Amino acid sequence: MLNQRQFQHTISPQLLSLGILGILGLLYAPLLLHWLDGWLNKNISTEHEYFSHGIIGLPFAAYISWKNRKLWQRLPNRIHPLGAVFLLVGGIFYLSGISEWVNLSFPTILTGLCLWFKGILGLKLQRFPLLLVFLATPTLVPYLIAPYTFPLQSFIAGTAGFILNQFGMAVTVDEINIYVGGRIVEVAPYCAGLKMLFTTLYVGLMLLYWTGALSSRHKTISFLSIAVLISVSGNIIRNTLLTYFHGTGQEAAFHWLHDSWGGDMFSAVMLVLLIPILNKINSYFSEPAVIEQERANGQ
Repeated sequence: MLNQRQFQHTISPQLLSLGILGILGLLYAPLLLHWLDGWLNKNISTEHEYFSHGIIGLPFAAYISWKNRKLWQRLPNRIHPLGAVFLLVGGIFYLSGISEWVNLSFPTILTGLCLWFKGILGLKLQRFPLLLVFLATPTLVPYLIAPYTFPLQSFIAGTAGFILNQFGMAVTVDEINIYVGGRIVEVAPYCAGLKMLFTTLYVGLMLLYWTGALSSRHKTISFLSIAVLISVSGNIIRNTLLTYFHGTGQEAAFHWLHDSWGGDMFSAVMLVLLIPILNKINSYFSEPAVIEQERANGQ
């Protein structure tokens, strides 16, 4: 009888966890598959396509949570009142049927579950996976930011025009419009590099966590600042190439870089560049610490 009770006591939390995962799967599997299909086939809205970094971010968040499962089990079961609030708000969002709210219900429900079962300690343990999920959740943030990107659009247009002028091309720039070869190229709000900037910062956070550099404020600020510069510079180069292709009548090359896999390849190369940069930053900030340690040992 005692063994039976011990077995029931042991299996109950496991069954509860499986039950919760099953319910979450039934509720959100269609939504996540919709996101994935839209990101891969680019048949989702322009604003929601900005969050395609979730293709790698959401599996990575799941991996981190799985890796922390033993630490999660060791935490005391402690209900925090905010858990009920998040679960209620998440449920209202989901039942509203409004696309943006349904999307936001996913990280809201996950946050509520952490607080409901493990309290603040559980939320702290899962804070980075939750951050990755939240930052990969499609919202209208790009649409809200777009009206304020005019200075960036003008800067990109002016710089692209300046570069092409140095190569002997007759280019005229009027605010966000570039005139070359009797054709016009507009640096539209969605061509200002916001998508690449979002992806660069997101992947940068993942790399910082993976290497353990996220715990260092100096490393984090330095790396993300350089990542922003790389993203902006890369977008200037891309817009310069697009203007050149369009102005010289190379429409196939223009569409390859603008609409096809050429743009994806260009973005991938930029993201790969982040790895050696982070390694350099880690080495730069680690060397003084090593020198100090060697001096201390020598003394």
